[in-house]
Amino acid sequence: YLYILRPMTVRFQMDIWPQFVAAYKRAIKVVLIGRRPILMLVGVVVLFILSIVTFVASNPKIEFFPNGQPNFAYVYLELPIGTDAEVTDSVTRIVEKRVFEVIGENNPNVESVISNVGIGAGDPRNPDRVATPHKGKVSVAFVDFSERGDFSTLECLEAIRNNMKGIPGVRITVDKEANGPPTGKPVNVEISGDDFDQLQLIETKMRAAISKAKIQGIEDLQSDLQRNKPEIIVTIDPDRALSLGMSKAQIAMELRTALFGKEISKFRDADDDAEITLRLASSYRDKVDDLLNMQIAFLDMSTGMFKQVPVSAVASVKYEKAFSSINRKNQRRVLTLSSNVLTGYTANEIVRSIDQIIPSLDVPEGYEVKMTGEQEQQKETSDFLSLAFLGALALMFLILVTQFNSLVKPFIIFSTVVFSLIGVFFGYALTGMTFSIVMTGVGIFALAGIVIRNGILLIEFIDELRARGLSPEEAIAEGGSTRMTPVILTASAAILGLIPLAIGVNIDFNGLFAHLEPHFFLGGDNVAFWGPLAWTMIYGLIIATFLTLMIVPAMYLMYLKVKVRFGMEKKGEKEHDGTML
Repeated sequence: YLYILRPMTVRFQMDIWPQFVAAYKRAIKVVLIGRRPILMLVGVVVLFILSIVTFVASNPKIEFFPNGQPNFAYVYLELPIGTDAEVTDSVTRIVEKRVFEVIGENNPNVESVISNVGIGAGDPRNPDRVATPHKGKVSVAFVDFSERGDFSTLECLEAIRNNMKGIPGVRITVDKEANGPPTGKPVNVEISGDDFDQLQLIETKMRAAISKAKIQGIEDLQSDLQRNKPEIIVTIDPDRALSLGMSKAQIAMELRTALFGKEISKFRDADDDAEITLRLASSYRDKVDDLLNMQIAFLDMSTGMFKQVPVSAVASVKYEKAFSSINRKNQRRVLTLSSNVLTGYTANEIVRSIDQIIPSLDVPEGYEVKMTGEQEQQKETSDFLSLAFLGALALMFLILVTQFNSLVKPFIIFSTVVFSLIGVFFGYALTGMTFSIVMTGVGIFALAGIVIRNGILLIEFIDELRARGLSPEEAIAEGGSTRMTPVILTASAAILGLIPLAIGVNIDFNGLFAHLEPHFFLGGDNVAFWGPLAWTMIYGLIIATFLTLMIVPAMYLMYLKVKVRFGMEKKGEKEHDGTML
């Protein structure tokens, strides 16, 4: 400290930094000459428009919530409804074997591989309320990011997806864990109407249009309206049953008792009660013919005779396929086409392409096709963040108006918030980063607070110098050079403090102090989550600092000249507190 740090600090404070301040003071005096303030403002506006054009032209990838390297990989498989659990289990074992072909038997980056059949095998975003013997799931859990090294779980997920092709008779979906708030699938098309046949016809047209447009990135469009649920319909002849002294309810209850059973008593002990259920043995109820030959014994009340009549004498059986489920939204039947997005693509790109297809479809009157799911949530969140941002700015503007007793000065400060987006747009366009609706929006909120604070520092001190008798140009130059240090310190401290968050610096302080093992590494899940917020603030602060030091003084001088021109203030007149400007 004595021989190195202190001399360097003193030299920087007494020699180097004053040279920077003096250079800035000379530069700001040059900017304030003649019409240069107007040219500076016009240049910034042109730069702002150019940044928007560059951002849009770069075709940025936009996502609702940040997604990083997955910690879990899920393989969902679905066979036709009615498939026996043993058959589903045999197919699940084939899928499990193919998973191990990708990850290997003893992969140190894989913590566990768990398979489910029947129970807990569905997608958690659309959970099943009953057992589903026709569904299976294979879950792959990876170790923590710090223990993976160069192993990419995203590439592993894609390799598993490619290795699942070629298994006939089964629908397979490969997905990762869902981050952020619960939403629908990334690609979610809702077709609503009244008639199921018409809904399926529109679905066929939609699939054909998507296939013709050759839209890339869609894993597999799946419909939630499935008409392959097998049903055995028992039709009772009411006239025949009545002639034999039987009712339809009596026959239906006998069949239900035979299949599902009926509680006839309870077995009680000291601790608990157990139901005693009566039903046919499995050897007599597993075949339809056996159920039709079942004798229904009853007392015919009209004749007083005890009778036994086979079910086949009063009923017939037919086999059909029905809907597995019927979904309604706002009292209208809804068919949903949904899909995951393949690696390397974003949902926004795919949705934009599908949105161009929808108007070309021949949709009958009374039916509607629209994009929902994650995109609907994304739009709602974007609208909310925009409204919240405007509301926050309005409240801050109101506070500044009361403090400065002016409308123009807060407007000058708030203009730097808008212009600071130049850095955000250029930063995302040049680096190719994915634009996150949620985290980037929060980053812009935080950026606005720092920018406004710096603007207040500058204008407040310029007003103070003018009240002491300095001319506008002298007050602006002196105030800018004096407030340059806190403005630079605020921006640089924020930028340097955000860099570890942006690049993902991870240190185990407990291990560092206890065992001298910090387990230092870069990256991880925190980068995917906090990275967009940190980089947004960094990009914005770099431009906003320049704007605060150069554009705010120029706009302030323009404001004073306009006042003099319209007779609101005499040239060289001091500004007094409490006067409405």
